[in-house]
Amino acid sequence: MNSFGLKNETFSDSQLGINGPNTYWNLSPSALIEKTITLGQGKITSSGALTVDTGKFTGRSPQDRFIVIDDITENKVDWGTTNKEISPDHYDKLYNKVIKYMNTREDIYVRDAYACANTNYRLNVRVVTEFPWQNLFAHNMFLRPDNNAKEEFQHDWLVYSFPGCLADAEQDGTRQENFAVINFTKKTIIIGGTAYTGEIKKGIFSALNFLLPTESGVFPMHCSANVGKKGDTALFFGLSGTGKTTLSTDPDRKLIGDDEHGWSKGSVFNFEGGCYAKTIDLSENREPQIYKAIRFGAMLENINFKDEDNRVVDYTNSEKTQNTRVSYPIGHIDNIVFNSRGDIPQNIFFLTCDAFGVLPPLSKLNTEQAMYYFLLGYTAKIAGTEAGINEPQATFSACFGLPFLPLPPTEYAKLLGEKLEKGSSRDDKKINVWLINTGWSGGEYGKGSRIDLVYTRSMIQAALNGHLDDAEFVTEPFFNLSIPTSCPDVPNGMLNPRNTWPNESEYDAKAKVLQDLFAKNFEKYKSFTNV
Repeated sequence: MNSFGLKNETFSDSQLGINGPNTYWNLSPSALIEKTITLGQGKITSSGALTVDTGKFTGRSPQDRFIVIDDITENKVDWGTTNKEISPDHYDKLYNKVIKYMNTREDIYVRDAYACANTNYRLNVRVVTEFPWQNLFAHNMFLRPDNNAKEEFQHDWLVYSFPGCLADAEQDGTRQENFAVINFTKKTIIIGGTAYTGEIKKGIFSALNFLLPTESGVFPMHCSANVGKKGDTALFFGLSGTGKTTLSTDPDRKLIGDDEHGWSKGSVFNFEGGCYAKTIDLSENREPQIYKAIRFGAMLENINFKDEDNRVVDYTNSEKTQNTRVSYPIGHIDNIVFNSRGDIPQNIFFLTCDAFGVLPPLSKLNTEQAMYYFLLGYTAKIAGTEAGINEPQATFSACFGLPFLPLPPTEYAKLLGEKLEKGSSRDDKKINVWLINTGWSGGEYGKGSRIDLVYTRSMIQAALNGHLDDAEFVTEPFFNLSIPTSCPDVPNGMLNPRNTWPNESEYDAKAKVLQDLFAKNFEKYKSFTNV
């Protein structure tokens, strides 16, 4: 056994259970990319990025995520289909299986990293991986200690990710051979049977979603965040496909982060040091900053080439998956906040892709409505994107991130309500909350048309610049939403969705369908007295 790379020399490999493999600590991106290519596990694209295939799993497997039930978690975790329990004994069996498998490898890779840009809440995370490109992902996505910090690094949490280690469902208490298990007592996450790298980052995000509210009163959020030239912070919540990354990556505003943040007493701070963006249908024209970020050091997952010889990526190709991805350090974006922190937000945007075509493209929410739509976490799947979906299908993910919430969703909604009531730190201003429909107008999917990104950007800019502060608003009848009667650079006629449909009675019928779906989904939260 040999160790290579920069590490804390007072910490032995054996403390990680390593006994046999060569251990590569904190290798540079160049070295990890070189090893990946040498092993035949990846290729360099024409833009200089590495591309890899994650195998059988091209996305997370929420049904195979478990939390160890013990004294810490038993009475706090919201147990059920989202948070599936596993016993300490089954965890120990799986952990030992991972360690045993790890020690059959010739080489393994260790990464020392941080989570949380606010040092008051920072977690030291040590990630041990089977493949070099998994380690590159960890380098890209977590905050990166300097060399001095690496020489003194002691971990708070450990992550083991070994795709080749398979569970025996009957013996190990899992559903099938793949697993991702969080143990809050041992501060360890074990991942096996899947090479999808998102399991690594979302494991730590889930841990923070438990630790920060219960230990520090910090509100953890599945959102992107940016800062304007006047220092005003904005948050963007939204499920996949709603435009969260696209709309927060704005050349006129500095990016704090694109996915995971905390809201403490005095600031908003990024949990991460990189971005993990979807690349399906990516174009330089529509998303220039993300497109330009895909260069050497970035890692693409599960893409296809349109020119194999020259390794030119086909971003429209979804043969392997709709969930094609790229990870890159946040510094690949030109316009960023270098300390990854901002003030308390002045504007919050809830993004929804409404394929029913009935929600307004822009509406303003009061605190009660904000908590309501936060708990709903609504968007809609589009007909044809999945087998068996022939018409728009409503999707609800509480707090815009249900798969990552160990606590009951109402706990996070309470935190949101408390933060909104306290207001902004800038001139004691009230925090504005907006609901933005990035989906359809003039009819449902297949009949109407997708709201133009140019108009969506104009609406967001108007909200950010204060141009809607004195606007006249009207209340629509189905969802009780406040709609501005005008907005700079947006046709007035499209602001009220009912007016865009050729047949108003058809709009009313479809709006009633969505209204009923909202009410049905909210039944489980009716006892939540704050809404």
